[in-house]
Amino acid sequence: MQNFVFHNPTKILFGKGTIPAIGPETVAFGSKVLLVYGSGSIKRNGIYQQVSDSLRKSGAEIVEHPGVQSNPLLSHVREGIELAKTQKCQVVCAIGGGSVIDEAKAICAGAMVDHDVWKFFTGKKSITAPLPLTTVLTLAASGSEMNSGMVITNGETMQKFGFANKKLYPKTSILDPEATFTVPADYTAYGAVDTIAHVLEFYFTTQDPATPVQDRFMEGLIINAMESCDRVLADLRSYQGRADLMWTSTLALNGLTAAGLGKVGFPMHLIEHSLSALYNVPHGAGLSAIITGWMRHQSQDIPQRFAQFAERVFDFRSGSTKERAQKGIDALEAWFQKINSPTSLAALNIPDQDIQQIAENAVALARVWRMPDYDSERIQTILARC
Repeated sequence: MQNFVFHNPTKILFGKGTIPAIGPETVAFGSKVLLVYGSGSIKRNGIYQQVSDSLRKSGAEIVEHPGVQSNPLLSHVREGIELAKTQKCQVVCAIGGGSVIDEAKAICAGAMVDHDVWKFFTGKKSITAPLPLTTVLTLAASGSEMNSGMVITNGETMQKFGFANKKLYPKTSILDPEATFTVPADYTAYGAVDTIAHVLEFYFTTQDPATPVQDRFMEGLIINAMESCDRVLADLRSYQGRADLMWTSTLALNGLTAAGLGKVGFPMHLIEHSLSALYNVPHGAGLSAIITGWMRHQSQDIPQRFAQFAERVFDFRSGSTKERAQKGIDALEAWFQKINSPTSLAALNIPDQDIQQIAENAVALARVWRMPDYDSERIQTILARC
């Protein structure tokens, strides 16, 4: 295990009935609140009313910025930044899943600077003093409610870039599993895939051969993500299933999973960002189309690691190292198919002739993320397995 520093400053309020606490948690940082949310589903299920009532009862003046879409757009972020600046907002409150929270983080960062917010994503500028952020989570998937990352799509350049900074952690995040009861089966499944992908990125890219504590932790998260997702898909209003899935997704990317692993990477996300930038596919759906293709490619170099995954997650203990590795990959792909998440580019209606374009688009992010091994040729080889 490598040296590491773990510091996560986000306060979590977890459980049913916690949403009304968002008012006092938010106004502790300012009374002029920019409220960021999506297309309006939170108005139909009552969450918007709970949040706005709590904010007003706590003395907040609310400025609304609705309309965040899946794979949030830079153009909409810029509108939110301008609104926050002109209205002199002091704090941002986000109601939604990873897309909403990511856009809110970008607004928090961009509202406090004179330069364009995209410069953060291209590595030309660093964040110093963003607006504070609070969140009410409505989708178990990205982990953005308890981490320092954000992902935005530039619709002009067709690039989907991610950026992280320690000052972007939300101050407080409210996780009420009942807020996810109305998430449909497909997006519940895509969220579980995203959760699993976050863990797999760390699990398979660490170079340290001795990380037994982290291994067991990550394997347990993967198992729980699958089991809780299965329970929720059998009953979309299963409180315990929703609670387990929500907390699993938060733990998957709040810093604990990567602690002590040394240098790790996000190759699967790197490639998927190109898919969702070019085709606007749901992030989790894009990931499930990429994951097993990447795993088959990577397992050629480190079959022992993949065999361990197969043994501990799916209990495959017979056969050679390579045979067990393949069985584990096949089993994960079968589970993706079971929950109706795409397992190929064809399932996303992406033709083979687009592979070169997808790869070349991904290379720009590989440069920003300092992953030089992922050139166009290697990405095309992986995509051919998808």
